[in-house]
Amino acid sequence: MIDLHSHTTASDGQYPPATLVARAAAAGVTVLAVTDHDTVAGLAEAREAARALGVELVPGIELSAFIHGKEAHILGHFLSPEDPALARFADRLRDERTHRMEAMVARMRELGFPVRMEHVLKVAGDAQLGRPHLARVLVNQGWCLDMKAAFDRFLGTGRAAWVERFKLEGAEAIRLIRDAGGTATLAHPGSSKMERVEIKALAQAGLSGLEVLSQDHNPGLRQKYLALAAEFDLVPTFGSDFHGEEVSPDHRLGVAAMPPELFQKLRARAPGLRA
Repeated sequence: MIDLHSHTTASDGQYPPATLVARAAAAGVTVLAVTDHDTVAGLAEAREAARALGVELVPGIELSAFIHGKEAHILGHFLSPEDPALARFADRLRDERTHRMEAMVARMRELGFPVRMEHVLKVAGDAQLGRPHLARVLVNQGWCLDMKAAFDRFLGTGRAAWVERFKLEGAEAIRLIRDAGGTATLAHPGSSKMERVEIKALAQAGLSGLEVLSQDHNPGLRQKYLALAAEFDLVPTFGSDFHGEEVSPDHRLGVAAMPPELFQKLRARAPGLRA
């Protein structure tokens, strides 16, 4: 079973890398991509766990980018975690995320909630800071019933504590991934409301895959994106987008997989793996 989209505590996932790999193996996953947001920090631990459990680990990342004003999540697969440019970019994003979180905490305080950065940092640990960490604080303090309520009321786009994020262009995200030897795949295009014009532009910038078999896609959306994948010569992929039951209860490991022949087709497009 092949799953090309998962997250650990290195970003906003519930489980440390080794635990994620163990849970994936128990669910029948034989090939797993760890694709944390804006960081490759969890890959070394995941690689050791995968080796011990006989799971093939695909080193990855997920970059949040923008195309025609829409946010697009670009997955990198088969990349080199040691790539210097990617490491510099991850450092820059860590700083950007810290500044953004400080601004969101300040907005929550303006709204009358005594949130402090120390609360968020305690929840996040060494992970890249993200809105789910602040959402967890709001739930832990009893100010929101659950993570969804925290986003719906305060942290979603345009909500009371929303702060605009650093904007990486889609073509630049693809270039970073390809320069690090990897393939670029557009994640959950239906959730991101990606249409033909955005997918065409990303394909022209070097996109290799389209996450057609997302758990967020109903049969109609899958057919729509399968047709677009065929039109623009993109490899249809599957990823669970697993974060953990507490973070995203609707996304589970081991419920579906992409066909091995499509996995090999995507692998063949990785610049770093070509002879």
